Amino acid sequence: MAGASGVIGRRLIPMLVQAGHHVGGMTRSAERAEAVSAMGATPSVCDVYDVDALNAVLAAARPEVVIHELTDLPSRIDPRKGGTFDGTNRIRREGTRNLVDAAVAAGARRIVAQSIGFAYRADGEAVKSEDAPLFEDAPEPFADTVAAVRALEETVTATPGIEGLVLRYGIFYGPGSTYAAEGHYAAEVKRRRFPIVGKGTGIFSFIHVDDAAAATVAAVDRGSPGIYNITDDDPAPVSEWLPQYADALGAKKPYRVPKFVGRMAAGQYAVMLMTELRGASNERAQAELGWRPRYASWRQGFREALG
Repeated sequence: MAGASGVIGRRLIPMLVQAGHHVGGMTRSAERAEAVSAMGATPSVCDVYDVDALNAVLAAARPEVVIHELTDLPSRIDPRKGGTFDGTNRIRREGTRNLVDAAVAAGARRIVAQSIGFAYRADGEAVKSEDAPLFEDAPEPFADTVAAVRALEETVTATPGIEGLVLRYGIFYGPGSTYAAEGHYAAEVKRRRFPIVGKGTGIFSFIHVDDAAAATVAAVDRGSPGIYNITDDDPAPVSEWLPQYADALGAKKPYRVPKFVGRMAAGQYAVMLMTELRGASNERAQAELGWRPRYASWRQGFREALG
């Protein structure tokens, strides 16, 4: 059974069906339930906060593996706007606990849950392994996101009676993502409202949405319980990838602005991402999940997905 509300859920369900799995998809929207059915899965309309209904849905489905891809993000991410991440952070804290408990009660052997691969502490190595500490003293609103990520990961990996795997996805690009050609960040770049801040030394680890979905399919049957970074092979600083992203979109080169201008325009959180963010290594996922990204680098991916 897969949660179907996020961008990966929409790519994942057809892959699971094609791989021969019997798939159920849970969403809280009747409209999305029709889309889940069209993808070949058995839909269930349920709110993850309705504990009784959730337990009933999973008990009826009797899933062997539960895939947690539930999110509540707006289509437009504005770091200056309060509350942007509150819905997804609540899912990470409360929804994950409810879903894991229901999965255990239903007899599932494994749960695979999405997390983020860009929450590592902004010091030390430029590219982090899964054992590196998270950025729990980050500027708000990111600090609350990191705390919610920690809660999700501990719930998934430390609950007795079920194998818990956490997939720390990199920054999505490709269909349905905010970096898609029709997505929010593409629109900002085309309007030249996505500048390089400072020296643009923040390291981004990207992943095409289809590669993230393929890694999730691999985690259904492979890999020991634990945490895996799901990223491409080519972490890169903003100063390198952003001009190439603009070029792939047919947009003009991004402006460069000093940090103080970035702080005034978008806040300290955005400046941190652009100047201090650390990348993530995918070595563990490749070794233990038997997975390799089709788009080994965003360089190829941007050309093919955005050109």
